[in-house]
Amino acid sequence: MITHGTETMVQTGLYLQRALGEPHMPIVQTGAMTPLGFENGDRLQNLTESLMVVRFLRPGVYVVVHGRAYPVHRVSKDQKLGRFEWKRGAGVH
Repeated sequence: MITHGTETMVQTGLYLQRALGEPHMPIVQTGAMTPLGFENGDRLQNLTESLMVVRFLRPGVYVVVHGRAYPVHRVSKDQKLGRFEWKRGAGVH
């Protein structure tokens, strides 16, 4: 599991996927959409969810935020709305 800033999380995940090829275990990246110091932030929730879901995911590289585990090649960050979403045409699996 890797904690990472959300601005470049997808790019880092895609790099890891290219550099590692087919990992033998799940690699989970997570971070907080709410900056440190703000009350009711999402960092603890995302961290807790990542620790739980990493036990159930197939090998691969993932972004885990807000109750969802996205394969890194199927996720994008909507900068305007400040959230992660399925890439258009990727579907939910």
